[in-house]
Amino acid sequence: MSDTASQSSRTPTPLGPVIADPAPLGLAAFAMTTLVLSSFNAGFLNMSAGATVLPLALIYGGLVQLLAGMWEFRRGNTFGATAFSSFGAFWLSYYFLVKGTLPGLTGSTPANTGNAVGLFLLVWGVFTLYMTIAAIRVSKAVLAVFVALTVTFVVLAVSWFQASTDLTKAGGWLGLITGVFAWYASFAGVAASTFGRPVVPTGPAE
Repeated sequence: MSDTASQSSRTPTPLGPVIADPAPLGLAAFAMTTLVLSSFNAGFLNMSAGATVLPLALIYGGLVQLLAGMWEFRRGNTFGATAFSSFGAFWLSYYFLVKGTLPGLTGSTPANTGNAVGLFLLVWGVFTLYMTIAAIRVSKAVLAVFVALTVTFVVLAVSWFQASTDLTKAGGWLGLITGVFAWYASFAGVAASTFGRPVVPTGPAE
């Protein structure tokens, strides 16, 4: 009996199922949605059709990125879980802001609405700023995404505070840069997993 107990104590506990790295998925979802919306903000497409970004914001940028965040929790990655869950929630809230909230503000003045949306974007900029500090320990590629995104949020917030179409276009260009950085980081993760080695440089963490 004692031998059996001793052998049992030495038997390794089975590990849970290994899951794939969800970061490339989360980055891709963020990148694609950001690039499409930023194309409208930058003036490449007429804003009268800007609502076409909403299905992408709801499903890919919102739901899929939120799932990536939950899988990061499963992997024990606090940074990835916080980032992807939060930005998934950002795109979901953006969907409901454009789909329901803004059209319903019939009693608000344009200036009041602009200040409210500006505040919405500014607090996301504050969140992104402190996540940028943490991103220093992730990789240079991810850090570039967060630096560019922080500036994008601030510029877009000011564009709403001042009702400036020029700043909206500038924010659109910054968003395009952010999306390209995010796509690059996503590609780097997918390629490294597929080939079993780094394919493109991402820069070591500090």
